[in-house]
Amino acid sequence: MKGYYGDRGDRFASLEKRGFRAALLRLLETEYKLAGSHRVLEMLNDDIEQLIQEYYPKRDRLEPGAICWVTTKKSARKPSYGKRTEDYESVMVYLPLITASDLDKRVFVKAGTKNSNYVINRERDLATMARLVKAAWEQGGMLSQAELCVLMNRSLTTMQKYVAEYEAKHPEDMLPLKGYILDQGSRPTHKGLILNLYEQGVDPTDIARRTNHSLDAVDNYIKAYERVKGLVRKKLERAEISKVTGFSIKLVDAYLSVVKHFHPKLGHVMPKLADKKKAQR
Repeated sequence: MKGYYGDRGDRFASLEKRGFRAALLRLLETEYKLAGSHRVLEMLNDDIEQLIQEYYPKRDRLEPGAICWVTTKKSARKPSYGKRTEDYESVMVYLPLITASDLDKRVFVKAGTKNSNYVINRERDLATMARLVKAAWEQGGMLSQAELCVLMNRSLTTMQKYVAEYEAKHPEDMLPLKGYILDQGSRPTHKGLILNLYEQGVDPTDIARRTNHSLDAVDNYIKAYERVKGLVRKKLERAEISKVTGFSIKLVDAYLSVVKHFHPKLGHVMPKLADKKKAQR
C-alpha cells in the first residue's frame, strides 16, 4: 500500500509538470540549449512569467472605454546619444480613452451657432489629450505626442497644435509629456515656468507638483539656471557661456531671458540676446 500511495502521489504531482512553467523550462533546455544551473532557468522562468502578467493583463482589469497601453516608465532618464526606444524601461498603463462624459457631449450637442461642432470637437479632444497624459503619469508612465496621435487618431501637426493651445489656456497646468520630462526638443515653455516659480520663491517640491515634473528634474533646471546667472555676473558673453556650460545658444538665451526679467540690475553685464526678427529671416 505504501508503494501504491507513493505512486498515486507521483501521479498527482505530475499534473503540475504539464503547465506553462514546465513547458517553458523544457523549451529553454531542449530547443535553446540553455544547459546549466536549473536554478538559473527557474529564475529566468519567473521573470518571463512576470513580464506576461505585466504585458498581457486580465480583461477584468479594464473598464468600458479604457485601453491598456505600454509606454515609457516615469523613472527613465534623459536619453544619451543613440539610445533606442527599446532601451527605455516601459510600464503598462490603463488609459480612460472614452468616458461617460464624452458620450454625453456627443448626445447633447448645442447646435445653431457657426462652427459649433468644430469648437465642441476641439474642446473634447483637448480634454481627452490631457486626461490620457495625466492618467499615464499617475500610473508611472509618460506618453509622447506620437503616442497621443495613435490613441486619438490625429496627425502629429494637429497634436502639436493641441498641446500649444492647452498650454496657452492652462499656463500652470503643464502636461507631463515624455519629450518635456526627458528634455527632448528645444521648447523652453516648461523651463520658463519652473524658473519663474523658482524666482518667485516657490519651494522646489511645490514646483515639481504644480508642473508635473520630478523633483530631480526641477533641481537640475534650477542648478543650470543658477550656473548661467553666475556666469553672467562674471561678464561672459553668450558664446562663452555656451562653451563653459555645454548648453546650446538657444538654451542659454532661454535662461538669460529669465535672468533679465528677474534681475534688471544685471543689465550692465547682461549679454545681448539674439534678435528674434533676424533669427526668423
